[in-house]
Amino acid sequence: MNTMITIAGKPVPRLGLGTMHLTGAGAWGGPADPADTLALLRTAVHDLGILHVDTADAYGPRTVEELIRAALHPYPQPLLLATKVGMVRPAPNVWRPLGRREYLRAAVEASLRRLGTERIDLCYLHRVDPTVPLVDQVGELAALRQEGKIAEVGLSKVTPEQIQEACKVVPVAAVQNCLNLAEPDDAAVAYCQDHGIPYVPYRPLHAGQLDPAKALRWLLDLGPHVAPIPGTADPEHLLGLDASAS
Repeated sequence: MNTMITIAGKPVPRLGLGTMHLTGAGAWGGPADPADTLALLRTAVHDLGILHVDTADAYGPRTVEELIRAALHPYPQPLLLATKVGMVRPAPNVWRPLGRREYLRAAVEASLRRLGTERIDLCYLHRVDPTVPLVDQVGELAALRQEGKIAEVGLSKVTPEQIQEACKVVPVAAVQNCLNLAEPDDAAVAYCQDHGIPYVPYRPLHAGQLDPAKALRWLLDLGPHVAPIPGTADPEHLLGLDASAS
């Protein structure tokens, strides 16, 4: 069931790993036991062969990018490491889009330093800031791509119309939207399939409320362009997710 997909030029298994749960409560601060978190990341990549790791500068904020570097750097060449910028975190469980060009540029530069890399494999616009024209937001990421600081640009929580608008500025390498059996409707799934864009469902298990085997099979059966990123901070749960995808 867990076949391969090419995202941002890298062939990876369709089941990746989301990392928002590798934080404190409210996606705020670091994990209770950083050593366990480092071990989980190493197990995922080195033992289970998960090669698509998804994070964001807003997770913690900043702490998960630092944990990924501590656990996995120097990164194995096949690893697809994706992060997201364009969201600020003034408090636990509070998320606010910020898409000004200068902020996005500063955020990418900071992520590069935290991740310890000269180029981000895949950098998403975490959310569309409604106060800034979308072409300006993706335009700044396109400029960073041209400069070699980003390999490919993605979009998160977007409509087909927004994907179409962004594609006029820069190739969209992936779309990351919420999709699961409890929240099963997203027009972007078909749009991405029709336009050859990988679709990366976040929250695929509905915050742990769905059966992993059933939910992941449903998602993967939607089409070969779908690549879920279930997340967990529990090593046993991680092993269960791997078994569900086999």
